Amino acid sequence: MKIEEASFVISAVDSRDYPKDGFPDVAFIGRSNVGKSSLINSLTSSKSLARTSNTPGRTQQINFFKINRKLYFVDLPGYGYAKVSQKQREMLRKIISNYLSYRETFVLTILLIDSRHLPTESDLQAKSWLEEQSRPFLVVLTKSDKLSSNELRNQVTKIRTALGTDQVIPYSAVTGFGKDQLWKSILEWINTHHDSKEKSKMTSSI
Repeated sequence: MKIEEASFVISAVDSRDYPKDGFPDVAFIGRSNVGKSSLINSLTSSKSLARTSNTPGRTQQINFFKINRKLYFVDLPGYGYAKVSQKQREMLRKIISNYLSYRETFVLTILLIDSRHLPTESDLQAKSWLEEQSRPFLVVLTKSDKLSSNELRNQVTKIRTALGTDQVIPYSAVTGFGKDQLWKSILEWINTHHDSKEKSKMTSSI
């Protein structure tokens, strides 16, 4: 995927502020320290499109980035950060839930999990919620450069088993490993599912 333009559009907590130009959304969700911003920057060949921080839990809004004037990358608030208050956790849960439940242009969620660890309880809850809401998702294993080839192979097998899915892509924002495969999967989902939504709208309006 050649990135010709990638730009930040808006941070939002309410659906009234979401972009309304109809481009498909690909959402990114994961624990607060999983490397979400680094992955988005890597996919868009940018060093600073999404802000990276050493402080987990910093992102507390939904950030929309327009890519090539064709789609949005949507950076959802991170979950599972212990130092966030119960009130803040509930607020973030509602922000994420409202987006994933009602956003009409949503196409796919990228569920990020640290390749060095098995899925946490929070990861499993996020996966179950996506399934309950019939929201399609891919699992991306971040920081895969931290493992040897054998270690990564073993972790992929274990994580697939823990999650009960084969839709798992190892990724490194440092080396770019997995970038082509992830972009291919994203574009296939957009072409298949967004086009089918548009056809359904056209059919229902006839």
